[in-house]
Amino acid sequence: MKNTNVIWEFVDNHCDAFVELSDRVFDIPETLYNEYKSVAEHKSMLDTQGFRVTEDAAGIPTAVLGEAGEEGPVIAILGEFDALPYLSQEPGVAEPKPIESGGNGHGCGHNLLGSAALLAATAVKDWMAETGVKARVRYYGCPAEEGGAAKAFMVRDGLFDDVDLAISWHPATFTAVNKANSLANTRIDFTFRGKASHAAAAPELGRSALDAVELMNVGINYMREHMPDDARVHYAYLDAGGVAPNVVQHQATVRQLVRARDLPGLRTLLERVKKIAEGAALMTETTVESNVFTGVSNLLGNRPLEEAMQAELDHLGPVEFDDNDRAFAKEIQKSLTDEDIAVSFRRCGMPAPDHELPLCDFVAPLDLTGDGGEGSTDVGDTSWAVPTVQARVATCAVGTPFHTWQTVAQGKAPAAHKGMIYAAKVMAATAKRAIEDKALRDAAQAEHRAQLDKTPYISPLPAGVKPPVVKRED
Repeated sequence: MKNTNVIWEFVDNHCDAFVELSDRVFDIPETLYNEYKSVAEHKSMLDTQGFRVTEDAAGIPTAVLGEAGEEGPVIAILGEFDALPYLSQEPGVAEPKPIESGGNGHGCGHNLLGSAALLAATAVKDWMAETGVKARVRYYGCPAEEGGAAKAFMVRDGLFDDVDLAISWHPATFTAVNKANSLANTRIDFTFRGKASHAAAAPELGRSALDAVELMNVGINYMREHMPDDARVHYAYLDAGGVAPNVVQHQATVRQLVRARDLPGLRTLLERVKKIAEGAALMTETTVESNVFTGVSNLLGNRPLEEAMQAELDHLGPVEFDDNDRAFAKEIQKSLTDEDIAVSFRRCGMPAPDHELPLCDFVAPLDLTGDGGEGSTDVGDTSWAVPTVQARVATCAVGTPFHTWQTVAQGKAPAAHKGMIYAAKVMAATAKRAIEDKALRDAAQAEHRAQLDKTPYISPLPAGVKPPVVKRED
């Protein structure tokens, strides 16, 4: 561990520029395959730092790769920069204050995520150049994590085929190695088609697609009692058949988000959902067509890499926040409930302290049992392609619920910047360790092969499904 501090210095050499990058991305919050300005910022930084740049990765115009080094092991460092809709919020204000009504906001901290990942890749690049170490570091600028599954498309298109291992992180309310708990999911659109008619004069001539959608949702609600406790099904109406109640709706579309603990469980549950759709069509004398929108896999853990990252976290210690950081965090906590704060500790497996804690002042041990959350991420597909490890790093007040205005409010705060730089140091140091330690790489890959031998990877994206790219508006 004594040489780890060397890579930290390379991070510190660039941190101001990358803090500015995270703030610029914060100020241009773009969602789901529409991140044209954000990817341009990342591409510009890659060019400035001397990476070999690949644009339109996997045919996605808002994805970019940057590589340095000529030979040796390939270390992938994963970044993101997409935002969320309807979360516009003025930064640095501890109360709801949208900048733009109905606007977007970085409610999951991906402005920080991508900037720290690129900072880590830059530090590794500089360290390799100075020391002459033979390796390649590759930055993956990934759009559309929030439901768009860009990494799943990248995996399917072979962009990780030559990678030895992947490293990433995510902003959080605590600092720990990320537990490999996530749900595989599929977003699938069911379009029902029937027959329009006058709803009063001749209702018997109509066949309602909207009725079919509603019956499908009723069927799924009854299924909830008979599916695994950790599975989830959510839905949203994409097309309710129009706004005229005096017309029998001849077409309607519902998007079902089906989640399960793992890929085999997802395939089983999805078949049941499809049968319910077929039943709803039969009952209403309509037809139904289903089309997968996106899909992601559950995360696979990798114990050798997790132990390596934990060692780097322990060596670095917790993020060093100051009194001003804690004061703003306390203001944010006034908008939170006791349950919000308790969830932060439950997520990482730490007992709640008996004193006020505005910001995380510890590094959670590796083997504490936390629930890890029940969301989904396209990093899951990367973890099936190559051994993968992630950190969670404190960037905001303890108890902050993500996908909320409170997260956005803290997205440009000094505490967020400190957590971002810390995350870059952890990722860079983990990459350095993996490059120098072939035994670590071999152990990580052996565990990964054993997992795939037990459960082979089948992409949740059917062949022919393409990324739902948004056309750029000039």
